[in-house]
Amino acid sequence: MDHIKSSAPVALRPHHGMCFHYYEGKGYDAEFTDQLGMLIEELSRTPARTVRLTASSDAVCENCPNNRSGVCADLLKVARYDKAVLDACGLHFGDTVPYGVFLSLVKERILDAGLRRGICGDCCWDHLCGRSR
Repeated sequence: MDHIKSSAPVALRPHHGMCFHYYEGKGYDAEFTDQLGMLIEELSRTPARTVRLTASSDAVCENCPNNRSGVCADLLKVARYDKAVLDACGLHFGDTVPYGVFLSLVKERILDAGLRRGICGDCCWDHLCGRSR
């Protein structure tokens, strides 16, 4: 988790901003869930920390079994998710924004607006995110 210890912006795929709202400690395996939980916890403690919105592998992808040498096995699907999140939030790839601001935009413009299912309803984790919160 060296990317958290650095002062540089944390690379984040835009669609992971939706995932973070619903995360409950479930995932592909213990290594993946442990790292994701630590990342969310650290960023939540420092909401002013900037994230850089990327179309590439990010801090979440590091231990994902779909990560194939830095390229997602479901690249077309996650690219569609990312673009939809950026469009809904009025952001672009490469933008840097405070983590707390980004999460607020995702909540307000996607989750509260009822757009989540249209963006990522075909995700294998939809059954977790689809629950009311």
